[in-house]
This record gives sequence, structure tokens and C-alpha cells, in this order.
Amino acid sequence: MGLFLEPHRDRRVVLLTRAFLLWALILAGKLVHLHVWRHAELAAAARQQHNGTETIPAPRGKILDRTGQTLALSVPVESAFADPRAIDDIDLAAGQLGSLLNIDAGRLHERLAWGVENRKAFVWIKRRLTDEETARLKALGKDWIQFRRESRRIYPKGPIAAHVVGTVDFDESGNSGLELALEQELKGKPGVVNFLRDSRKRGVEFHVLEEPKAGTDIWLSIDERIQYVANRELERAAREYNCPTGSLVVVNPHNGEILAMSSYPPFDPNEPVRGGEDLAARTNQAISVPFEPGSVFKVVTLATALETTDLTPESPLDCGPGYLVLHGRTIRDIHAYGTLPLQKVLAKSSNIGTIRAALRVGERQLYEYIRRFGFGERTGVPLPAESPGVVHPLGRWHATSIGSVAMGHEVSATALQLAMAVSAIANGGVLVKPRLILGRQTADGVWREEPPVEVRRVLKPETAVLMRRMMESVVLEGTGRQARLAGFTAGGKTGSAQIADPATRRYTHRYNASFVGFAPVQNPVIVVAVTLNGAPRYGGVVAAPVFQRVAHEALRILGAVPDIPLEEIAPWAPTREQEEELADVADAGTEAAGTEEVAGGGGAVAGEVPGGPDYLIGPRVPDFRGKPLRAVLAESTRSGIPVELEGNGIARRQEPAPGAVLAAGKKVRIVLAP
Repeated sequence: MGLFLEPHRDRRVVLLTRAFLLWALILAGKLVHLHVWRHAELAAAARQQHNGTETIPAPRGKILDRTGQTLALSVPVESAFADPRAIDDIDLAAGQLGSLLNIDAGRLHERLAWGVENRKAFVWIKRRLTDEETARLKALGKDWIQFRRESRRIYPKGPIAAHVVGTVDFDESGNSGLELALEQELKGKPGVVNFLRDSRKRGVEFHVLEEPKAGTDIWLSIDERIQYVANRELERAAREYNCPTGSLVVVNPHNGEILAMSSYPPFDPNEPVRGGEDLAARTNQAISVPFEPGSVFKVVTLATALETTDLTPESPLDCGPGYLVLHGRTIRDIHAYGTLPLQKVLAKSSNIGTIRAALRVGERQLYEYIRRFGFGERTGVPLPAESPGVVHPLGRWHATSIGSVAMGHEVSATALQLAMAVSAIANGGVLVKPRLILGRQTADGVWREEPPVEVRRVLKPETAVLMRRMMESVVLEGTGRQARLAGFTAGGKTGSAQIADPATRRYTHRYNASFVGFAPVQNPVIVVAVTLNGAPRYGGVVAAPVFQRVAHEALRILGAVPDIPLEEIAPWAPTREQEEELADVADAGTEAAGTEEVAGGGGAVAGEVPGGPDYLIGPRVPDFRGKPLRAVLAESTRSGIPVELEGNGIARRQEPAPGAVLAAGKKVRIVLAP
């Protein structure tokens, strides 16, 4: 029996041995295949599973005013994300997190479920948490909740200089103002970190490959104290006279430094854009929305007359019985002035006298000097959506255009353009480029100053001196008496341009009420331009007092030395009869001026818009149709065209139509639908 079993046992041992050897060979072959032939592939997979690289956001540069007050900075915050694969009960998790963080639990559930279905290890719970939210989440002690350090942009001064500083989107990319214009400088350069993770995807070791480079700090010419006063006084006047929009600019006329730039209505950049919000509040009225300047523009006409003709401030001009017929069009003054010297023409804001001077200058020279003063071109301020305004070429002037242009009609300008033009008179005849940025400071402490820039000489110094004296008479005895300052001489010019209604093509009884002035007269320290759009009364009543209050505070803040005895200027509320003395309406229509009254004072009859169908001043409306909300907002910001939104989704309809002229103060109504 044993003899028969022995060979059988031997065969079984042999078979087992062979099977083991075959298994060993297969295993060895597999190991060779994995370690030799697939080594690079598997090593890469292992590195991907346990190692990774990630960008380190660079701190965004700060924006500061000229005194070092911070207007914008980024602060570190925590953002929370989840690994959906490690969540036992998604329904419970979504409900709990929704309650703790005040977010939509249903939407969070959808994201978490999607992460589970697609085996994703990363799904955002909520970004940029508050300190309280971070503490509540960490108290849960859930391994599947993890945190990532991000930053939040904050604006410590709120609405102060908000239209200049601008805003960022949710990813901290600039989308308006300097935040957009200087995006590349402010955002810095992100760093790179390499990290090792354990089996639960937790970081256990980090190695910085490239340090993040912080963005550049930007120092502005803005003085936060003057800016505060400008915001306050502009809003006060706009509310008092029920004006939908307005702007105010304070500049140093010698170097172009912008000390304040205000826009009404205001907004708080710390608050995100919300559905249904009127985006006009985020439009910088001072640079993006040109308007017909009206009688303020007479300083350009009369300065040109002094420069190019034999007229002097004492030269008499025949203003006749109060009206002038120009190529069949009747233009009137508020009063019949008879004969006035050129200085009184400016002080009384005589339309007829101004046109008489313009006719002496001639169309070509008037056009040339308008362009020399910077109208019809962008000033070059480093802000997005600056409008060049409108100055029609001579080939598009009508027979009576010289009369309209001389009075500030058939042209449009921004508040900043007016401030820079008057700065050329205040500084002795040189147009300077507005200077909004004083300098830049990089993360390593290197300071680069932004030098002032002279654009061109506009007037001879002696002409500028004569114009300053003439503009002083406007404040002392003319339409700008409410701009008088305690302790300082001042000069300026009022303006009350009737606003055209694009629907009826007639001028209304609402005005672009303006005042542009400087102080002191002998050696001006500041120029202030104020405009309130849609005002029911004149520039001398509405805008001149704003100049007075802002200039008084600005001169005090800047430490200017008074040049006249410091006597208190008594508040003055003119009667209707007295208010007619401040009337400065550039007669835009074809009917008599001063024969009807508007609320609060004498006004002009709303005449037809001269010049035919191409006359209305304003930008052309873009085609928003077919664009999603984000693209609509981007186009609105880029072009400076204010929009009014209805609904959500894609822009389906808009009014006015693409290509139409958008009148001053109007918005494009856009209807969005899925």
C-alpha cells in the first residue's frame, strides 16, 4: 500500500511546487511590470494622490489717500469646503450647515450630492466666512469640513471716494473704478506651495515653492477730509432740490491733483450689487456722464475773445433791447441790458453779449480754442469709462451753431473737463493733466512718484489774469454772489443749461445747474466744479452755495492764508424778484426767455431743440440684447452707460434701442428673461 501512495504523494508535491513556482513567476513578472514598465505612471499617480501644488493668493495692494488714510484693503478670512465622500448623511449635513451659515440648504444639498455622484473631494460650503461663522463650523468638529485661507476686500471709509476707488467682484478682481483700472498692479503675483496629504486628504507637510508677491499700494491725490465735505454738501443740495444726479470735483489748478471727486447718488462699496439695484448709483457722474454746460461755458468763449481779438474787459458790447436775431433764430436775455462792457457781459451772463464776442472771434478760432481747453477729448485720468464729451467738427455746425456753442449748447462736457479748463485760467494759462495718483509703493518698499504733466499752453498769462478778474466780478456783483467766501477772494461762473427731452425734442424747465470757481483770486489754491442735474432752479441758487461751503472747508483743511478781512458771510435766500438777478439761462430755444416762471424763480420758456435731428448731445446706446447679466454689467461699466435692470437671465429687450442717443440723466432700461 505504501509503495502505491509514495509515487502519488511525490507527484502532488511536484505539482504544488510547480504551481508555487508559476505563481512566484507571475508575481515577480507583475512586480517587474509595475516597478519597471509602469513605474513612472504609478509614481505620478501616487504623487497626485498624496502630493499636490496649490497657488497662494497674493495680498491685494491697498489704496490710500494723500495723508495715508486707507480707502481699500484686503483682510484674511476663512472659507469652508467639504469632502462629500466622507459625509454619512447629506440631508442632515445640508440642513445643519444651512441653519448655521444662513445659506440655502437646498442648493448646498445639490452641490454635495453632485460631489458624491462624481466622487469629488472638494465642494465649497461658503466662502469668506465671518469670525462667528468660522467659530460655529469649527465647533462642529467634523473631519469632512475643512478650511482655506482667502481674503475679503473692505472699504473702511464706505461711500467716501467710492466712485473713484471702485469695487471688486467675488473673486477679488476689480470691476469698477481704480480697482478695475489698476487691476494688474493691485492684484500682485500669487505664490505656489507643494503639500503632502495623508489618506484622509489632510495636509501633513508643506513646502513653499514660490512666495506670493503682494500687490502695489496706490497713494491717491484725494484728501479724505475734503472728499467727505464734498460728498456731504453734494448730497445735501441734491436732496434739497430733488436732483437725480450730480457731481463735484476739487482740484489743485497748478499740478492737476484731484483733491476730491464726488458723484451723486452715493453707494457703499462694502455692499454687493443686488438684484433690482439702480446701477446709476455706481456710475461716476464726474467723468462718465457729459452734459450741456450752458453759461459756465461762456468763460471759454470770452477767454478766447480776449486772446484772439482786440476786446478787453472794458470793451462795450451792444446787448440791445434784450434779444438778437441770428439767421432767423431769436435769442434773448433775461433782461434788456443795453450796452455792457465785456466784464459785465460775464458778470450778468448775457447771452447776446457773449454771442457778439463769439462773432468777433469766428467759428474756426472758437472751435480751435474749445479743443485747446480740452473739450472733446478725454482728460487721461486713470479711471475706466471716461467720456470725451461732444464737440462737433465745424462741418457739422449749423448756421446758428456759433450762437449755441458760445452759450454752452450743442457741446457736452464732464465736470472734470470743466474743472481742468478753469484750472488753465487759474494757473496762468496752462492745461494740466488731472493727477489722481501721487505714487506707488511696492511690497518691498520701493516708491515711484507720479509726476505732474502739462498738456499745453492755452492762454497767455496776461489773458488768464484778466479772466480771473472778470470771474471775480461774477462773485462780487453778478450771478455768483452766493459763492462769496469769508476771508478769501473768489472767482467763478454760474451755469443753468436747460435739459432737452429726447421724446418731445423740446427743452424743459429743468436745468444742469453748475458753478465752477477758484480761490483765492490772485494765486488760486483750489478749483471747484459743481453740477446738479435736473435742478428746478438756477446755478447761482443751487450750485454756487455748494461751492461756497466746500471751498471754505477745503481752504481751511489746506491751511490757505486768507487774503481779505475775515468777515462772516450772512446766509442769503433770494426772493423771486432777486433770484431773477441771478438768472444765467443760456437761451436754448427759439422763444422768449424769462416770460414764464419755474418753481422757485424765473426761467426760460422751453423752446424746440435747434439744429435738427442730429443735435441731441449724448453717448450712443450699445446693443445689450442677447447678453447675460454679467456681460451687461461689464459693458455698462466699460462704456459708462447707466442701466436699469428688470428680471434675471439674458437681456431680451432694451429701451432706448441700440444706436440711439442717450440724453443726460437717462438710463437704458433692460428686460432680462431666461
